[in-house]
Parts: sequence; C-alpha cells; structure tokens
Amino acid sequence: MRELLDLTPAELREHLVSMGEPPYRARQVFEWAWKHLVRDFSAMTNLPVSLREQLSREFVIGAATPGATLMDAEEGTEKVLLTLRDGEAIETVLMREDDRRTVCISTQVGCPIGCAFCATGRTGFRRDLSPGEIALQVLFFAAKLKAEGQRVTHVVLMGMGEPFLNYDATLKAIRNLNHPWGLNLGARRFTVSTVGIVPGILRLAEEGLQLNLAISLHAPWDDLRAELVPAARKYPIADVLAAAEEYVRATKRRVTYEYVLLSGVNDSPAAARALAGLLRGRLAHVNLIPFNPAPGLPFKRPPLRRVEAFKRELLRRGIDVTVRYSRGVRIQAGCGQLRAARLGATSG
Repeated sequence: MRELLDLTPAELREHLVSMGEPPYRARQVFEWAWKHLVRDFSAMTNLPVSLREQLSREFVIGAATPGATLMDAEEGTEKVLLTLRDGEAIETVLMREDDRRTVCISTQVGCPIGCAFCATGRTGFRRDLSPGEIALQVLFFAAKLKAEGQRVTHVVLMGMGEPFLNYDATLKAIRNLNHPWGLNLGARRFTVSTVGIVPGILRLAEEGLQLNLAISLHAPWDDLRAELVPAARKYPIADVLAAAEEYVRATKRRVTYEYVLLSGVNDSPAAARALAGLLRGRLAHVNLIPFNPAPGLPFKRPPLRRVEAFKRELLRRGIDVTVRYSRGVRIQAGCGQLRAARLGATSG
C-alpha cells in the first residue's frame, strides 16, 4: 500500500481523476489528511463511501507507530521514537518555548555524514525517508497540539540525516506542509540545516522559497572541519561560503552558521577570530551550541567562561551571535540518542 502523504495535491488530483472522480475531490482528501489530521478514510464524511473504501485499499495515511517517548516538563520538550512500516525508527522532537511550538524532524534513517560529535552517525545510515515520512513527523505533533488547542508554529530540519542528500523528498515534504490546503505553514517558518552540501544549497537558492538556511560549520579551518565533519573534505569552507552567498543573493535571507563548541577542540580565541574573519561583511548569524554530551562520544562541553569568551571575540569583530544551549539534554533530545539506545537494547 502507498503512503497518501507522499502525494502532492497535483499528484493526488491526477490519481483521483484516473479513478473517475472529479478534480475537486483532491482538495477534500488533502484537507482531511493535512489540515484535519484524519488517519482513517472512513472519517472523510464528505466523500462517497465507495471512494473511501477504494482509497483505504490503496493507501495508508501517516503510517508510523509512536514508541518510546521522553518528556521534560520544565523545558517543555518532548521526544518520540516513531517506527515506520518497515520497522525502521526515526526521532522527532517538539520544543515548546513561549508562544513557539517547534518540531525538529529527521530526513533520513540514520545519517551518512558521520560527524564526530553526533550520536546519529555512530548508528550508521539505513535509508532515505519518503516525503510522507518526513512530513508525518510534523503531523504527529500537530495532532497532539491540536488536542491541546495549539498548533505547530515552526519546523526545523535538524534531526537525523542530511536534508540535501535526500533533496527531492525534503523539498516535496516542505511544499506539502506549506500548502494552503493543509497546515499552511509559511516558508519562513522552516529552517533547513545542512553540513554544507554545496549542490543542495545552490538548488535551494533556485526554489523561490523563503526558507531559513542553517549551515553546520563547526570549525574555521578546513583541516579541523574535515576531522569533525567528514563530508567537509568534499566541500571546502570557501566553496560552502560562496554557495551561501548565492542563497543570500537569491532570497535576501540571512544565513545561520551553527558552531558546536567542543572543549579544547574548536573553542579557542584563535578559532573565534578565524571564524569572524570568514563571516565579516556577510549577511550571517552565528549560533554557538555548547556540546550536548552523549554516551560514547569523546568530547566535553566547554566551561561557561570559554563559551562567553568565544562569543565576546565574535561580537568584538562585528559578528551577530547567540549562544543556544541544546534543549532536552535531560531527555536525550540530542540527535540520534533515543534511536541509539533502542538499537543498543535490540542488539544486546
């Protein structure tokens, strides 16, 4: 059976017309799945019974089973492990902060990048997610929030996987989530995070979407960055920055550069000065992220004084910067930790 959420409105219309249905049925079906968050065709009461039955024989809607769920009531952070139809598991996180309800989603099962400080990379890469599997993570929490009289306000593609290594599915999911027949989330409410896959950045610049782009830099020097982010060997910093400038030119959007601070590795004053030199004069913002400890990773979080010293060096040189402490540390909300724990339990 096919996943209904894999289809765009146009694809859904084409399929329904091929079944002998009028084109307007596409909007009805799409709204039931994406706006009203219905998961059972029998609940689509404005459709003929015969059509509901036929669709139920062909499609499933949002096929994932929630498993382990961890919550931090104090922070308002909730993390769930979703099991897909083939038994693979992905992680998604809901972060509640003031009036924002942000869902952090995955684009792949595991990750092929293998960042030295990331729990996901240690579990290996399994496969790409389909557009519907990417989107259903948002819809899962959208349904939960709807029951509380709330709604998803932002989506960040910062979970498991590299979005630009699953580009087509990622953009299809975003466009469906952005569609006025569904959640109607504005493009500026999405942030796509990449380790700097240059062809993906350049493609995104041509999409005509006002998405927020975040680039995981993590080091100001190519040799150190290659140690921390193996994919960086293919895309030197100069090429990444040039692609980012193309994105700025096309969208007029500021690019965020993410920088995980690792004690004694990339948190020196010299590193801060070098980073400032790279970004000076660019439409850029730096997110400093003190390392989120995870079992089995050989890094430590820098002491607060070094974090603040790094920030001051950037500010002194005119770089816009904030320090973002990872939310959900107490519930293993760091990317890949919950899945890694499950895999460990399964193999043990």
